[in-house]
Amino acid sequence: MNNGKRKQIDPLENAIEASLSPGSFISYNSAWSFVDDVQGVADDIGKIIKKEPDRAASLYETFIAACHEKADEIDDSGGNFGMLVEDLFQGWVKARQGAKHDPDETAKMLLAWMEDDPYGFCFDLDREVGKVLDKKGLEAFIHLVRSKLEPSMIKDKKKSSPSYPSRRWGGVLKTLLVSQRNVDAYIALCQQTELQTKDCLAIAKLFRTRRRSEDALSWVERGLVIAQTESRQSYNEHELLQMRRELQAKLGRSEDALNSAWSEYEAYPSTFTYNELMRYVPATGKMTWHQKAMEESEKGDLASQIELWVEEKENNRLVSRLDRATDEELEDLSHYLAAPLARKLESSHPGVSARVYRALCMRIVNAGKSKYYKAALDHIEHAGKCYTKAGLDADWWAVVADVRKRHFRKKGFMAGFEDIVSGEAKHVEPPFLDRAKARWPRQPKSR
Repeated sequence: MNNGKRKQIDPLENAIEASLSPGSFISYNSAWSFVDDVQGVADDIGKIIKKEPDRAASLYETFIAACHEKADEIDDSGGNFGMLVEDLFQGWVKARQGAKHDPDETAKMLLAWMEDDPYGFCFDLDREVGKVLDKKGLEAFIHLVRSKLEPSMIKDKKKSSPSYPSRRWGGVLKTLLVSQRNVDAYIALCQQTELQTKDCLAIAKLFRTRRRSEDALSWVERGLVIAQTESRQSYNEHELLQMRRELQAKLGRSEDALNSAWSEYEAYPSTFTYNELMRYVPATGKMTWHQKAMEESEKGDLASQIELWVEEKENNRLVSRLDRATDEELEDLSHYLAAPLARKLESSHPGVSARVYRALCMRIVNAGKSKYYKAALDHIEHAGKCYTKAGLDADWWAVVADVRKRHFRKKGFMAGFEDIVSGEAKHVEPPFLDRAKARWPRQPKSR
């Protein structure tokens, strides 16, 4: 008979198990609230790191393993559960460092998780833990990753392009060197591997943090040269262009920064490039450059023009362009852009608003999206009112004739459309409870 005391389970372990609901599948629609509940337990563990780091580290290990066990029982299409696991790894690192655990052991366990990652929870683990690893921990992790990288680099010397292990561990090492802010080691590594646009950007940022603007600008220029060999413009190139202008202005080359911003605006007139341009325009030249930019924006695409002109209150320019727009151009506008635009113009320019409302309706009906017919009818009703308000009755009846001719087979839409045309009052659904009560069999009246 065993008279020994049964090991007491940590109450936070029980909380971990309860929050993860083992055996229950979590659908996509339920995942957000589920992760929110699980996060509450993670927060409770985070509160004990300072006072009980050993206990916290042990709980985090259980939690991370339990999340992997749960992974097949949740639809994590939104990625929230995966981000939670990344946070747990960060907490685990903090707890181990607080408990003065061996940094080499921490690095080995991190690497083991990265190498055996069936659910992709550790895809970006190097970047996340690099934010919380202390100096010794970062050095240990870098040393271990180097030991993984070097054998593959030796094998790659006879190949024309780097192998997957070289690309993977090289990328991890570069991320860690950025966390360490070790620009010299990063450059040395790039001399052994392929230099890419993103590497130039990372090095430039490291030099900028050291306030070495000339060196940072030199690497920005190198990155932009490499970017020219790429098939299409990337986010890295956009960021390099922005950084080049910032550095040029800091180094007293304001005119170069302004010319660069103008060139980008000419190529892509938009709200973003306009705001970037105006950052480098001298205070005394704001109005002149604004007018110049607005004239240039006439060459842009309609969606970008609308966003820019609405923000800059260029109403005359906006209305004039919409008057010239074809029905097809208006129908190509997204709902998120066109709907606020139609509402904005209802009072001041009802004729233009009518065309935008009509386009919103036709965008739905042309695509045959029957579940949105209610919204389409709402749009066309607003269109009719705006046509009438603008005195454009002939235009409204032309729209009616066109809809009848092209969409007469779409019975789900046409019934409501004809009600609107004939001016009949819209059918108003009774309240939910009234509809529910109407279903209950009525009792026969007593005699």
